[in-house]
Amino acid sequence: MLKYPVALDLFAAVTMSSGLGTVLLHSDDDPTRAEVAPSISVTTTFRHSKDVDLKDFDPIKPHHHVYSRYTQDVTTRVERVLGQLHGEGKHALTFSSGLSAVFTAMVHTAPKRVCVSGGYFGSHASIAVYGKAAQRTVPLVPLDAKFEPGDVCWLETPVNPTGEARDIQHYADKIHAVGGKLCVDATFAPPPLSDPFKFGADIVLHSGTKYFGGHSDLLCGVLVVKSPAEWKELWDIRVYLGNTMGSFESWLLLRSLRTLHVRVPQQSKTATALAQWLYKHSQTPRGETWDGVPGGVVHSVQHASLQTEKFVKEQLPNGFPPTFSVMLHDIAAADEVAFHLHIFTPATSLGGVESLIEQRFKADGITDRRLLRISVGLEELEDLKGDLRQALRKVADKKAVTKL
Repeated sequence: MLKYPVALDLFAAVTMSSGLGTVLLHSDDDPTRAEVAPSISVTTTFRHSKDVDLKDFDPIKPHHHVYSRYTQDVTTRVERVLGQLHGEGKHALTFSSGLSAVFTAMVHTAPKRVCVSGGYFGSHASIAVYGKAAQRTVPLVPLDAKFEPGDVCWLETPVNPTGEARDIQHYADKIHAVGGKLCVDATFAPPPLSDPFKFGADIVLHSGTKYFGGHSDLLCGVLVVKSPAEWKELWDIRVYLGNTMGSFESWLLLRSLRTLHVRVPQQSKTATALAQWLYKHSQTPRGETWDGVPGGVVHSVQHASLQTEKFVKEQLPNGFPPTFSVMLHDIAAADEVAFHLHIFTPATSLGGVESLIEQRFKADGITDRRLLRISVGLEELEDLKGDLRQALRKVADKKAVTKL
């Protein structure tokens, strides 16, 4: 389990033994502030002072602000929380979107090749854009290829869209053996579900748009590293790429992080139960019915909770990802089932408090058209089951009528 120590100069209420909830709520405290909730500040520039030398500006712990592309109070606060969230000695930097964080990671690591298999299509596209900007081809090689010096391993785990886990330690050992770095996209399993650093990650990425934001109302990317020096290198890149996160979005993110430790475990618990329930439907033969749904509608379910490898539970000791995929037997059923649902919203993205369902083919054209990606929110499990039950029954009944 992650430990959540904090810097000794922070508010004394947060101690070295503080739990996750306390860290999320208080690791950015300042006893000189009178306010309880952080102010919304959208200023882009700050008044100079005669007694402040701008050459002494320290972006990781600024005692004053100069320009919001460099630092801003709420941005600094949210990055402090995100760093402490990932454990002792970790440092986080925010970006305007998840893909801007991917691009920055590419600029920072300057890979000769990127070792990557599957996962989010946007990351592959961002790597290709980096190659164009660098005016050289950056080959993508599969994770099972032989790694070479100059490679960067880009490991998404749990993987989009299935929610299945990959062995971080295996790929850390493999890439470190050739002197390369391991970048782990852990968007599907934020703390407290996973800690990729424990298994050898050098850089951890999150699309903060998803679980960190948690309310489908902001775009954000996050990179987390293990040293202030590397954080400063990333900060320099961010300043001159100009992909800084907006001040208002930073405020929204700080607000959302206060409840991360409540939201994500509950979403994980519900998603795991729902995936197991749908898996039983996939095992129901045609001509039989289980729990109100005819067999032969659900073909298969993919989720980390259904994996048997030992590393899965080690990497996800506190719960499985709240997003998973379900494959239907029939393309026509997959085309329309989302539009028979009343609680699930047919929409892309994931990680919000509302449950979403998406025929993933519509976003990623290489995905099997029968595959549905489900992002579980904070609704009650039985209500979500009931919604899926009636929708699956409708598409099954329509298929039966069509055959007649």
